[in-house]
Amino acid sequence: MAYAPQAWRDFAVTTGGLAGALTGLLFVAVSLHSGALNRSRSLASRAAQTLVLFVTPAIAAILLTAPQPSAALGAELLALAAVAGVTLFILDRRAGHDGGGEVVVRYIERASPNLVTAVLVAVAGVSFLLKAGGGLYWMIPAVLAGLVGGVTNAWLFLLKIPDD
Repeated sequence: MAYAPQAWRDFAVTTGGLAGALTGLLFVAVSLHSGALNRSRSLASRAAQTLVLFVTPAIAAILLTAPQPSAALGAELLALAAVAGVTLFILDRRAGHDGGGEVVVRYIERASPNLVTAVLVAVAGVSFLLKAGGGLYWMIPAVLAGLVGGVTNAWLFLLKIPDD
């Protein structure tokens, strides 16, 4: 099952729906606070990171449901991991890090889901291509890291938005 993409169709459909719904909610939150986000490069970068964390599982879901050769799926997962990882890294650098703040916020910022999500998608791609090491089962923690990390990221940047 780990190397049979057709067996992952229901997982992909569920993941795509959930990621799409969370992305829509993020757009509502961003539009409600667009003024504050326009004034803060850090907040805008955190919002963009959250978007990438939600879109990565959505794109992975599309890749899993598309009828294609196995080699193409593995390569696409690797490409997705690379693009997401680089984008998240750049956005993290743009956002900077808070020196102060709540202990919980600082801890969550340090244990960022960004690297974890990209690495797990890459491991899924490599493992799937090699037909060893778990294959698509790695997509379960990758999707969880992306979605839970995105929700956490959204919560953190919404907490940091100043009251107008």
